[in-house]
Amino acid sequence: MTLRVLAILQARMSSSRLPGKVLLPLFGEPMLARQIERVRRARRIDQLIVATSSAPSDDPIAALCSALGVPCHRGSLDDVLDRFEQAARPYVPQHVVRLTADCPLADPQLIDQLIDRHFESGGDYTTNANPPSFPDGLDAEVMRYAVLHIAWREAQRQSEREHVTLYIASHPQRFVIETLRSDTDLSALRWTVDEADDLALVERIYAALYPHNAAFTTQDVLHLLEEQPELRTLNTAHRRNEGLEKSLQQEQQG
Repeated sequence: MTLRVLAILQARMSSSRLPGKVLLPLFGEPMLARQIERVRRARRIDQLIVATSSAPSDDPIAALCSALGVPCHRGSLDDVLDRFEQAARPYVPQHVVRLTADCPLADPQLIDQLIDRHFESGGDYTTNANPPSFPDGLDAEVMRYAVLHIAWREAQRQSEREHVTLYIASHPQRFVIETLRSDTDLSALRWTVDEADDLALVERIYAALYPHNAAFTTQDVLHLLEEQPELRTLNTAHRRNEGLEKSLQQEQQG
């Protein structure tokens, strides 16, 4: 089986900051189901799969995927790069989109825009998050499958195995790296879900927008924040990329 664009959504239950967050209820459905609902609207994606671990704790994720009709690959819990590459391998895709399952406001139009940018530039790896200019929680990455395979084969550090694209992003002299930037710097906005107050914010956004338009857009969310400015600071006590920072710190100390 060969396809052009495969999207892989990483998901696990063993989050240290908000355990089981991917299946916590969000406006009547598991949070992961809400994100899948949004990602499925991306027109440039040929196939979406979920990559979770083979740990028993992630059995509920596999069960949800089965109920939703979404393919689910199960692999290593700690070697996420291996899990990711093994998930992609049977499809022999030309390009792979990486998404993480803590982003229930994922923007399908932005994902399509990022894929278009990747194709037009001819890059090896394209991101909208480094440097950040979009809200935290709209992060996405696109890479050539051949480049993902190189990272899988060569990455040695624990942090590079835990964070799928770290090896690629750390070798700009070797890979052609492209960035998609927002016209307006929105990087101070936090729409990811790592903490209880993150989920509280997203719940309020869904409650306000979903009943009127299940396919609400980023512009709809921004308009809501203008009308209810108190939402902007509901969860801003947390830093972006705290998980990556922690991994690199532990590696240096070790």
